[in-house]
Amino acid sequence: MQTILVIDDDESLRDTIGVLLEKENFIPLFASDGRSGFEKAVTLKPQLVVVDLRLPEMSGAEVCKQLRADRIRTPIIVLSAVGEEIDKVLLLEMGADDYIVKPFGTRELLARIRALLRRTSAETKVLRFGDVEVDVDRRSTMRRGTEVKLTPAEYNLLVYFLQNPDRALTRDVILNSVWGYESYPNSRTVDAHVVKLRQKLEPEPNVPKHFLTVHGIGYRFLP
Repeated sequence: MQTILVIDDDESLRDTIGVLLEKENFIPLFASDGRSGFEKAVTLKPQLVVVDLRLPEMSGAEVCKQLRADRIRTPIIVLSAVGEEIDKVLLLEMGADDYIVKPFGTRELLARIRALLRRTSAETKVLRFGDVEVDVDRRSTMRRGTEVKLTPAEYNLLVYFLQNPDRALTRDVILNSVWGYESYPNSRTVDAHVVKLRQKLEPEPNVPKHFLTVHGIGYRFLP
């Protein structure tokens, strides 16, 4: 499930947006001021940030500007009040991807969120988790700046996990999706390849943080 960080000092609006996001199967995260919102955007790495223009501690424009200065490419939607003086061109130049004027309809906000997520996911060619970067175009995997050698099957399994985060996946589903019906191996093949991924990509292979076993089912990948 995708996480969305909502940075707004209006508690009732945060709650309203949070309920809306949960109903649409997003995971909402919250911050009530710009400074803590910026820190959460950096540390929690949400898929998208919704930030109010006027905030205590640090303005929404400053949040955008600082995130981009730190080379954080998380998509950002800015909220502004009706009649609020806002230079939309300047805001976009600071790093915002979209803006929406309050009060807004829930359907409009959801449409903007989904459109922006679709656009940015289509642009994303490098997938990241922990200290690992996977360049989909080059089919290369880097860990702490050093290339990790993966077999084609290991790489395909890794990308499949990356494309299906936080889902309990059965061994049969993984086999069908990664290896296909025509070369249908034993389900132990999945176990062997997960062990290899843990050895190559986990900080502590014996205590995995990313490639988790779901007992009686299969595996879950947590980025």
